[in-house]
Amino acid sequence: MEAESPAGTRPGEPSGKSARKRLELQRDAEPGPPLAATSPLPPATACPPMAPSLDLVTHPPASTTQSPSQGQDGGTQPGTAPPGKTRRLQREDLAGLRSRLQKVTALTQLPPVPAGASSDLRNHLEQVRQLELRIREKKAGHGTTSGDTGASGDTRAAAPAAEASEKPPAYQRFHTLAQELPPGLTLPYKFKVLAEMFRSVDTIAGMLFNRAETITFAKVKQGVQDMMRKQFEERHVGQIKAVYPTSYRLRQEKNIPTFGSGVKKSEYQLTLEPVLGEEEKVDGRPHLSASRLLERRKEFNRNLVNIVKQHHKAFLAALNPPMVVPEERLTRWHPRFNVDEVPDISPVELPQPPREDRLSTAQEVLSSARGMLPPKMEKALANLALRTAEADAGEPAVSKAPSPASTSSALKGVSQALLERIRAKEAQKLQALMTRDAGQEERLAMLGRLPAMARVLRNVFVAEKKLALPMEVVCARLADSCDMQMPPGEMEKHLRLFAELLPDWVGIHVLRTDTYIKLDKGKELGLVTERLTKAAKEAEAL
Repeated sequence: MEAESPAGTRPGEPSGKSARKRLELQRDAEPGPPLAATSPLPPATACPPMAPSLDLVTHPPASTTQSPSQGQDGGTQPGTAPPGKTRRLQREDLAGLRSRLQKVTALTQLPPVPAGASSDLRNHLEQVRQLELRIREKKAGHGTTSGDTGASGDTRAAAPAAEASEKPPAYQRFHTLAQELPPGLTLPYKFKVLAEMFRSVDTIAGMLFNRAETITFAKVKQGVQDMMRKQFEERHVGQIKAVYPTSYRLRQEKNIPTFGSGVKKSEYQLTLEPVLGEEEKVDGRPHLSASRLLERRKEFNRNLVNIVKQHHKAFLAALNPPMVVPEERLTRWHPRFNVDEVPDISPVELPQPPREDRLSTAQEVLSSARGMLPPKMEKALANLALRTAEADAGEPAVSKAPSPASTSSALKGVSQALLERIRAKEAQKLQALMTRDAGQEERLAMLGRLPAMARVLRNVFVAEKKLALPMEVVCARLADSCDMQMPPGEMEKHLRLFAELLPDWVGIHVLRTDTYIKLDKGKELGLVTERLTKAAKEAEAL
C-alpha cells in the first residue's frame, strides 16, 4: 500500500523528505505482533513503545512488490539510506529496546516481604488465607450437596441446613410479641391463619349450600386461595376437621358435574357438607344463615384456645414448683410460655376414594407378596411394619416445657428452704397475674399513676391558692400538667380513686349541681406517696 504524498509534491516526483514521511506513515500503520509475542511481560503490563526501525525489519509489506523508496523503473530514489547504514541503525535500536524491556521486567517484579515484617501484616495475610480456605470449602460443599450424601460428614453438614430451612420466619416465631392488644389468651400465628381459613371455607360453603349446589374441595380451594392469597390444601381441611369435628361431613363422591374444570365426571371428588340443626330450615330445606356462620366461627376459636390451654397446662406442670391454674379463671398465659412454639395441629385422615387393589402399608405389601420377594426385602418390610405399628400405638405427645435447670453455681450457698419460699412466692404472683380480669388490670394501672399525679394535684391547689376547686377545673389542670394524655373523664376516675384511698387528704363534695374537690395542703407529700405505693403493691399481690 502506498502512502499519500505531502502537499505540493506529485506522487512520482523524487524527494527525500517525502520518502521519509512515507516510511513513517507505513511504520505507524502496521504494528508488530511478532515482537509482542516474544515479549516476556505479562498481559496486564503495558509494553513500551517499539522502535520504528525494528518494525520495518520484522514486518515488511507482504502484498506489495515495489518498495516505496523505489521509482517506477526499479532504481533507488535520492534521499534513501544505504543498506549498511540501515542495518547498523536496526542493531542499535534493537539493543536499546532490549535494555528497556529488562528495566520494565525488573520493575514489574514485586519485592519479597522482608523478614522483619510487622505482626499486623502477617495476621492480615493469615486471615486472607483462612477466608480463601473457607470459600473453597463452601464451594466444594455446594458442589457435593447433590451428589452422594452417604458419608457421615456430609450428613452432619446437611442436617443443620435442613433445620434452618424448616425454621419459620421471625414474624411467625415472635408473632405474639408484636401485638398491640393488651396481653390475653392470644393464639399462635399458625392458629390464626387456620381460623381465617375456616372463616373463608364457611363463607364459600354457605353460599354453595344455600344454592343447593354440591360443595367440592376444588371449588372451595379456589375460593379460599382467592380470598386469602395463601395456599389451601387437603391438609388444612384435615386440621379444620380435627379442631371442629362436627363442622362438616366429608365424603368421596363421583358423577358430580365439573363444568370443564379438568376433572372427569366419573372420578371421585372430596365433598363437604355443613352439619346443621333440625330447626335451621328455610322453605323446608336447611339454610346456613349469617348468625349460624358467626356461631361456628366463635366455636372454632374456642376450640383453638382450648388446644393451647392443654399445652399451657403441661407447661405449668413442668415448672418448679408446679402450678395449677383453673382454666375458667385463666385470663393470660404464663410470661415464660412461648405461644408461637405450640406445635401445629395434626390433621385427621380424610376419606379416600375406594380402591380395592391399593396397598397402603408395609404389612399389606408383605402379606400380598409373601414368597415372591427376596429374603432381605421381606425382612426389611417386616421391620418397617413393626416400627409403623409401634408408632401408631403411641399417643400424640403434648408439647412439654424444658425441664427447669438445676440450681446455678451462684446459689450454692443459699438455703434450699429459702429458695423454695422464693419460688412459691413467685409462683403465687404469677398465678395472680394469669387470673386477673380486665377490671383489676385497669385499677392496677390507675394505682400505678397515682404517686406521680399526687404531686401535680398538690401543685394545682397551691398555684390556685384555694382550698376547694370545681371538678372540671381540676381535671383540666391535671390534663395540661401530667405526662400521660387522658380525657377529662379518665382524670375524674383518678380523683375519685384518690378520695377512696386517702379520704383524709382528698375530699369530694357535691353542692347542688356542681362537684368540688377539697385538698388538705398541710399533709406531707412524702407520706401520701408512700401510702399510695403501698396500696398499689397490695393490690398487685392479690
